[in-house]
Amino acid sequence: MRTRPVLVFDGDCGLCTSCVSFVERRLRPDCEAVPWQFADLAALGVPPERAAHEALWVTPTGRVYGGARAVAKILLRTGRGWAPLGALLMVPPVRWVAGAVYRLVADNRHRMPGGTAACAAPLPRRR
Repeated sequence: MRTRPVLVFDGDCGLCTSCVSFVERRLRPDCEAVPWQFADLAALGVPPERAAHEALWVTPTGRVYGGARAVAKILLRTGRGWAPLGALLMVPPVRWVAGAVYRLVADNRHRMPGGTAACAAPLPRRR
């Protein structure tokens, strides 16, 4: 059983990779960050389609939070001054707004600074 949460992100996306690098360097949450392309998704209980759709926070007990809720969990895990912002992101109506903003950015990440054509590539079909 894992003892630390796992942050699953799109390792082919320059924007996602840059954001995770920033989080690891500056916020230092106590977690393991792994691109979904190299993660054991079955062991994490995450379908590849979901991992390609949004960043995920998987707790040691197997609970999965995606998108803006994953961001909130990262902030909560860092402690210090970021935890109150993480807590705020979990409370409606802020949670709803954060979710909409996350989806807007995620759906347009190939257009953002650091985004690449790989960010917009469709998921390969499963056999």
